[in-house]
This record gives sequence, structure tokens and C-alpha cells, in this order.
Amino acid sequence: MSRVAIVAALEREVKPLVKHWRVSEKEHSGRWFRFFERDDVVLVCGGIGAQAARRAAEAVIAIYAPAVVYSVGFAGALEPGLKAGDVMQPAMVIDAGDGSRVKLGGDNGTLVSFGSVATPAQKAKLRESFGAQLVDMEAAAVARAAQARDVEFAAVKAISDEFDFEFPAMERFVDSDGSFQQTRFAAYTALRPWLWLRVRRLAINSNLASRALCDWLGSLNRKSADRTIAGAPEQKLEVTHRP
Repeated sequence: MSRVAIVAALEREVKPLVKHWRVSEKEHSGRWFRFFERDDVVLVCGGIGAQAARRAAEAVIAIYAPAVVYSVGFAGALEPGLKAGDVMQPAMVIDAGDGSRVKLGGDNGTLVSFGSVATPAQKAKLRESFGAQLVDMEAAAVARAAQARDVEFAAVKAISDEFDFEFPAMERFVDSDGSFQQTRFAAYTALRPWLWLRVRRLAINSNLASRALCDWLGSLNRKSADRTIAGAPEQKLEVTHRP
């Protein structure tokens, strides 16, 4: 058993944190997952997107029976004032697909989970529709998996792309398991010089986000987890019509 479970999307988001952790591979529902363990904390990288996040959350809950599950990783800023490397603990997570929401114990506004990488225009619409400050693709799915199994849920996100950042075409390089095909993406961008500055900016900001996120997670221990559970309000899933 582990007191705290952490679900991230990609290993590069948390690599500075887990480089010296124990590693094990375990099977759940016909899929193999790679788990990183240290003391009473376990971390799994499920892949990009809601389905991959849900599968990873279900696996870590079934195998490790944690007291609390964190959705962690990169997020996009929905407000111009947020900068790469800012770490936020949202007070609410909203699923943009159905409007369902989970109230948390954080104090950094609202995180909305969207089904794809958001463009600046989509970010503006999400901010207007949901009153959110940041966007990701996985937190709402992890929240659903946790609530279905009566496990506490929390979220910690680091800003990797600022409000005005326009992503290069990346979703075509995400496979059905949620893995990002880095080699294919590198080959694609190498032949398109007009993308080089954007890719470089994304790499720099992602490194800032990873370091900041791992610094925060490095302080996560039994005492802080107990405070999260004791201090969080009762979580409620509210299904509403999409705004």
C-alpha cells in the first residue's frame, strides 16, 4: 500500500523527481504500467489524454490502494498573467466535455480538462465559458477514477504553455496508448524551419515547468498528504449542462 499516488501523463514531466526511485512494472486489466516508488509515494505515467489518464489512475488505485490520488503535470495558461513554471493547486476541476466538476482543497482557481491541445482562441473560449485559469487534458479523468473508488483526489499543475502560445501540430504524434512519438515529431519539425522557434520555446518552457513541478512534488510526504486530506472539503461531482 502507498499513502500517496501520483498520476502524470509523460515521464519527461516528472523525470527530475523519479530518477532515483525504485521502478517496477505491473499488469492491470491486460495492460502493463511502469510504477516509480519511494517511501509511501507511488507515481505512474499514464500517457496523454483522458483515456490514458483514467487507465493509469484505475491501475494505481487497484494495485496500491492509496489514500489520495494526485493528477500532476503540465497545463496551459488561460490568463495572460500566468507564466511558464508557475505551479498551481486548483480549487476546482471541470470536465469541458460534460460540465461536471469536482471541488478540491486547493486555492488557485479552476482547472478545465479539454479533449485536445488548446489553441489561443480555444483558451479564450474556455476561460469565458468556465471561468477557468488553466487547462489540461487529464485531471477530470483521474478525478472520476478516484471518486468511483472512494479515494481522495487532488491536482497540482505547472504552466508549460502561456496564454498566447500556438502549438505546432502535435496531436498526430500521440498514439492510441497516449504515448508521444518524440522521434517522429523531431523528424517532422526538422524539415519545417518555421516551426523551430516555437519548438524551442516549448522545450524551454517545458523544462521550467518540469523543474518547478518536481520541486513541489519533492516536498510531498506523509505529513503534507495528511494535511491535504484533513483540510480538503467534501468532494462532490456535479454534472451540469455545458455552458
